[in-house]
Amino acid sequence: MDRFGKNIIARHECLRENHTNLTARPLAPYHERDAMFQSMMPVTSVAEVRQILGTPFPNQVNKIIDHIDLHCRAWIERTPFIVLSSIAASGAMDASPKGDPPGFVKILDKHTLAIPDRPGNHRGDTLLNVLENPNVGILFIVPKRREVVRVNGTATLAKDTNLLDEMTVNGKAPDIAIIVRVREAFFHCGKAIIRSGLWEPERWESIDGLPTYAQALKDHAASADTVEAIQSRIAQNDERLY
Repeated sequence: MDRFGKNIIARHECLRENHTNLTARPLAPYHERDAMFQSMMPVTSVAEVRQILGTPFPNQVNKIIDHIDLHCRAWIERTPFIVLSSIAASGAMDASPKGDPPGFVKILDKHTLAIPDRPGNHRGDTLLNVLENPNVGILFIVPKRREVVRVNGTATLAKDTNLLDEMTVNGKAPDIAIIVRVREAFFHCGKAIIRSGLWEPERWESIDGLPTYAQALKDHAASADTVEAIQSRIAQNDERLY
């Protein structure tokens, strides 16, 4: 057996040993818990994490590149949906979904990407975070593909007219763009999407009983507006995408 096989066996033995006590003490149902959850077996060191995970596979360590190559370019040009993560100087984090027709993230050169900022909730979380802390991470998601492309780098904001004009959709250019200088780019395996069944409708749970966006917005914002009034405004989103 090679060392990778031994690592996997050791990992499972470690997990089985560490979870023995937990399986003997099942968690109380969520609605019956009186206090905030506190772990009885926290993991607090690099050594513990490495004992659980084992040695990283060489290809997974070496796969990270510092630019957009032909493989990453092909993927980004087919991507209609990304998740852009940023962090404020205070440490507050944000993960913002952004979507547009495939290829909406522009590749300006092999080290630089441009992301249009479309009309949204006017909070500006990502934009304000970038001004305080330029570090960002991006997930590029292509429907029906299990893998994702990840890009990490530093961001700035720009309103160059010629750049914004290239991002015009339905006759409307964005008011601002997020410029990302690529530090790392790599493909991430598809295990998470395989496990989730994200692209397999037959595995999806029913959405019956889920709160509507209007219901959640009224309750979370303690809004004086009725659910019906909020829903009426939400219904206009299709007409205000750009």
